[in-house]
Amino acid sequence: MVHDKTLGSRIFDIINYSLLGLIALITILPFIHVVGGSFTTSAELAARSFVLIPTDWSMAAYRYIFSTDTIFRALGVSILVTLGGTLFSMLLTALMAYGLSRRNLPGRKYMMFAVIFTMLFNGGMIPTFLIVQYTGLLDSLLALIVPVSINVFNMIILKSFFQNLPDGLEESAKIDGCNDLGIFFRIVIPLSMPAIATISLFYAVTYWNTYLHAILYLNDSAKWPIQVLLRQIVVLATGMNYDNADFTEVAPPDQAVKMAVIVVATVPVLMVYPFLQKYFAKGALVGSIKG
Repeated sequence: MVHDKTLGSRIFDIINYSLLGLIALITILPFIHVVGGSFTTSAELAARSFVLIPTDWSMAAYRYIFSTDTIFRALGVSILVTLGGTLFSMLLTALMAYGLSRRNLPGRKYMMFAVIFTMLFNGGMIPTFLIVQYTGLLDSLLALIVPVSINVFNMIILKSFFQNLPDGLEESAKIDGCNDLGIFFRIVIPLSMPAIATISLFYAVTYWNTYLHAILYLNDSAKWPIQVLLRQIVVLATGMNYDNADFTEVAPPDQAVKMAVIVVATVPVLMVYPFLQKYFAKGALVGSIKG
C-alpha cells in the first residue's frame, strides 16, 4: 500500500529539487556562456560581459580555427594517441591490477608498496626527459603514451574491483582446465566492464588533454596533438598582425577564439560520456568499497 507523503516530506522534496536545480544551473551556465561567446562578434563581446545567447551571430572564430588543414591533422594525431594510449594503458593496468589483487601472489605486499611509492615520489621532469631520449622515444608519438601508460590511482581502483569478484568463479574455471590468462580474459574482464569503462574514460581524457608531454618530447610540429595546436591558435589570434595579407577577412575577436578553442577541445570528450554514463558511477563506487 502506497502512503501519501506528509507535508514535511513534500517541503523537503521541494527544497531538495530546488537546491539541486540551482546547483545544476550554476554548473551549466559557464558552458553555455563559452558556447554562446564563441558564436558572437567582437562588438557584442565588448558590450556584454556575459553572453548566453548571442544577438549577433558570427562564425568568424570557427572559420579562423578551421582555416587550415593543420587542425584536422592535429585532430587525427589526438584521436590516434587517445585510442592507442587508452588501449595500451588499460591492458597494462588491468594485467597489473589483476596480479596484485591475487592474495596468493608471492611478494604482493612489497610490490604494492613499490607501486604506491611512485604516487608520492618520482624522478621529475629532467630525468624523465632523459629516459625518453635514451630509449629513442623522443619526437615520437609513443613518447605521449609509454611514459604515462599506467596511472597508479586507476590501477588501485581496478585492483579493488577485481578483489570484490567471487573467488568461486576462478576456482570453477581452473577445474574446467582454464589457465590464468584464460580466466583473466574470459571471466574477469567481461565481469569488470563497469570498472573497465570507467578507467578507460579516465585514461582517454588524460590522453586527449595531452599538452605538456607534447611540448617536451615532440620537435616536429606535424606530430602536435590538438591541444598544442589550439594553444598556438590562441597565441596567434591574440598577437597577430591584422594587416597580414594572409587573412582576407577581419580577424575574429580574441575572446571568441579562446571560447571556440575550448568548445573544439571539449566537445569530442563530451560526446563519449553519454555512452559510458551507465558504467561510470557503478564502476567508480564498486571499485572503492575495499582497499
